[in-house]
Amino acid sequence: MKADTVIEVLICGAGAAGLTLAIDLARRGVAFRLVEKRNQPFAGSRGKGIQPRTQEVFEDLGIIDRIVAAGGIYPRMRAYRDDGTFVEKDMGERADPTPAEPYQIALMVPQFLTEKVMRERLSELGHHVEFGLELVAFEQDEECVTARLAGQSGEEVVRCRYLIGADGGRSFVRGSLGVDFPGKTLGVRALVADVSLTGLDRQAWHQFNSGDMQRMVSICPLAGTDLFQIQAPIPPEGEVDRSAQALQQMITERTGRSDIQVQSVSWASAYSTNARLAERYRIGRAFLVGDAAHIHPPTGGQGLNTSVQDAYNLGWKLAAVLGGAPNRLLDSYEEERRPVAEAMLGLTTDLLEAAKRGGMQRGREVRQLDIGYRGSSLAFNPPGRHGNLLAGDRAPDAPVRGAAGSARRLFDLFTGPHWTLIGYEAAGDVVKGHEGLHIHRIGGGCELEDEDGHFRDAYGLALGEWVLIRPDGYVAAIVAAGDTAKLRCSFEEAGLNGPL
Repeated sequence: MKADTVIEVLICGAGAAGLTLAIDLARRGVAFRLVEKRNQPFAGSRGKGIQPRTQEVFEDLGIIDRIVAAGGIYPRMRAYRDDGTFVEKDMGERADPTPAEPYQIALMVPQFLTEKVMRERLSELGHHVEFGLELVAFEQDEECVTARLAGQSGEEVVRCRYLIGADGGRSFVRGSLGVDFPGKTLGVRALVADVSLTGLDRQAWHQFNSGDMQRMVSICPLAGTDLFQIQAPIPPEGEVDRSAQALQQMITERTGRSDIQVQSVSWASAYSTNARLAERYRIGRAFLVGDAAHIHPPTGGQGLNTSVQDAYNLGWKLAAVLGGAPNRLLDSYEEERRPVAEAMLGLTTDLLEAAKRGGMQRGREVRQLDIGYRGSSLAFNPPGRHGNLLAGDRAPDAPVRGAAGSARRLFDLFTGPHWTLIGYEAAGDVVKGHEGLHIHRIGGGCELEDEDGHFRDAYGLALGEWVLIRPDGYVAAIVAAGDTAKLRCSFEEAGLNGPL
């Protein structure tokens, strides 16, 4: 057994949640290791939808252009009738971008491509995934977590300040912590497979026997690849043959067509749909993120996105506490994210029931742009404030113009691991400076001008008010000119250093 090594964070599981957390910690200079018990990256497309809010997260992490280039948008759904004719419809609303919401349409990016882009970004930041290394035991005390890892070269002991279970629906971390995972099985067992096939064009998502849970099958071209994804309900029990020949037979029987020919299978999985939510997200120095904390039906394309945003919420808080912020800041992770997952489970379950009836339609609710934390202990509003934007809400984007004439966006100001404080037509210094805080002013004679009024419309600030934006792009506080008390509370909670 190798000698003990000491790090700040050990992340177990290198899916989208683990990779998001690793990228965020890497850019903050936090010492961590990211281990994955698989010997190689996940090869399937299980989570293929990237919702608008996650696109905003990916912009901040520096990978949005690569993600867009790796995939594409969802094709229209082509629902076939028994006589071979069909109707086409969009899977969801196709809203146009707005100044406040620059991303409105879900992207289709197979999970293996998304995670490939994320690993490349992690490598740029000087880190990598340690494949073939499994967490087999751990214990914790008030000072640290002592973890035992096993791999091809033997076992080693790692001591860390915090342990992150990003290890999926059958989480070893969750089980070892004794955290209950209540919920229910939803009575649908399904097959999903990435295949090469001929006989269908790539301009539509082909669906046969919609609403018939015995005969339904959908075949979707996977953007960024030459593959198609097959999705089909299957009997609740029994072995599942996932060979090309078996899939070919199923497609022929369910479609009545002999021209659709499966050439090969890249990846396939059979699963039972469940809706389950961990009763706790944190036990001492151990945290659960992603599927380790919640599992749900794939309807609505919510899973990978919720997992990414779990990690995005936790990353800056871990870094802050490791840098001296009060430990209670970490309690806000469960406080903020568990209700989001609970609501998401309800949404995806409802969409599954609609899919069983052949009438699923995705609306604004799946885009995740309205997720917020208004009830959070980290949200500070002035007494009596009303309006569209309150502390805890997602911070909108807006175009502004620099004093030197350059076009800018608020998201440009937010990008990075820092906090952002913006004054609207604000004079004087509301604070004298804090490490990790960027301060900007918008208005006449300021560094930035709201020439088209988009900032005013999105934020609804009174003259002289200030808005404080968290590192994860949510409003932390809105304060009147000269009222530093609420800012002081936010700064103290976050461990920001420096005089007011």
